[in-house]
Amino acid sequence: MADSPPSTASKPPLPLDITTPTRHSNPGRPIYSDRFIPSRSGSNFALFDLSTPSPSSSSSSPSTATREDGSSGTYSALLRTVLFGPDCGVVSPSTPEKPFSGSDGRWSPLTPPSRNIFRFKTESRRPHLSISPVGLDGALPGVVSTPPKAPRKVPRSPYKVLDAPALQDDFYLNLVDWSPNNVLAVGLGNCVYLWNACSSKVTKLCDLGVDDTVCSVGWAQRGTYLAVGTNLGKVEIWDASRCRRIRTTEGHRLRVGALAWSSSLLSSGSRDKTILQRDIRAQEDFVSKLTGHKSEVCGLKWSYDNRELASGGNDNKLFVWNQHSTQPLLKYCEHTAAVKAIAWSPHLHGLLASGGGTADRCIRFWNTTTNSHLSCMDTGSQVCNLVWSKNVNELVSTHGYSQNQIIVWRYPTMSKLATLTGHTYRVLYLAISPDGQTIVTGAGDETLRFWNVFPSPKFQNTDSEIGASSLGRTQIR
Repeated sequence: MADSPPSTASKPPLPLDITTPTRHSNPGRPIYSDRFIPSRSGSNFALFDLSTPSPSSSSSSPSTATREDGSSGTYSALLRTVLFGPDCGVVSPSTPEKPFSGSDGRWSPLTPPSRNIFRFKTESRRPHLSISPVGLDGALPGVVSTPPKAPRKVPRSPYKVLDAPALQDDFYLNLVDWSPNNVLAVGLGNCVYLWNACSSKVTKLCDLGVDDTVCSVGWAQRGTYLAVGTNLGKVEIWDASRCRRIRTTEGHRLRVGALAWSSSLLSSGSRDKTILQRDIRAQEDFVSKLTGHKSEVCGLKWSYDNRELASGGNDNKLFVWNQHSTQPLLKYCEHTAAVKAIAWSPHLHGLLASGGGTADRCIRFWNTTTNSHLSCMDTGSQVCNLVWSKNVNELVSTHGYSQNQIIVWRYPTMSKLATLTGHTYRVLYLAISPDGQTIVTGAGDETLRFWNVFPSPKFQNTDSEIGASSLGRTQIR
């Protein structure tokens, strides 16, 4: 009978050995299969200060005790709490194939069922801000913790109110400005008054007479010079420290409602649609004339580096000029109402904010370095003024029809930090204190209101030194 191959049907299969060659190769060189079986023989359980599972763990309960003697006890408790929760025991590092507690073969969890380490714990909330290295403030001895800071609260009421008789209710004028020397200038009728924020002393600077009225005031960036724009188109320069007029310049045919300083250069915007650049060191009334607006110029602001001048007009246009241009370099025409509110960011070069009047109600942001429109926020009310905080990346806007409110915004999210109310007329005037913490607002209700809206440069909620000691209501003149 012919030979036949031996039958393997009756022989049981051999168990798989991962060191057994699986294909023909050099017998002296084992080939490993793609199955991976981890080995814990080299595991360093001492690193976690946990007890090593005994070889007989499949037939007896594994030990869950930990060594907490000596200097390692505190570290063990800390590590155990971080890994398994503040109220959980330590789970022995056994695989799911060996978690039996007895010989009956039933599953026996090593910790109570209510202590599942992957459970979402709704009963213990941890603070968002923590300086603890493990995020468990005060939970363990030896861990230094600090309570989280509460969100900054903006007071909803002004800390000071001044009566300002004859403060005009005119959207196109700029009658309030705060000097670097902490002196507030206010145009009331045909007079300019100075209020010293440190002493609360009021001084009458000038009287234009019955034939003229004040339309704008603007402090120089340094020193004590104050520019006064009048209804007859003149611009007067006053030394406020001596209450003395330095010079009077002409050039405009109609009222001067906007002023802006850049070192010794003074820019004035008028109802005659022009902007005049005046160098107060020169004998000429003005050194250049900027033309481009088709209606009254009501907003002027130099950038912080004194390289760009932004102008807004009643023609709904926003223009950007440089020191040497007589025609606008950038033209923005997206607003649908007069642009009086203009503010340059002190935090990002080229970031410009502008606000539109009653038919527009929007705050828009521009990047003048790339000539791009960044974003737009509909505020729901006429935007009268904008000013940026120099301490934090926030800005404040004042509004007219129909809410008459003051809004503090966080940029760039434009989330509202506070909405302040109190004025009964449009909030047409706005200035910020030299320390950047306090703003003053003025309205046709003939009041000036002082608000603490921004934190100090060190982000401390301390009271402002600007008149904070003299609360109540007084009169500016």
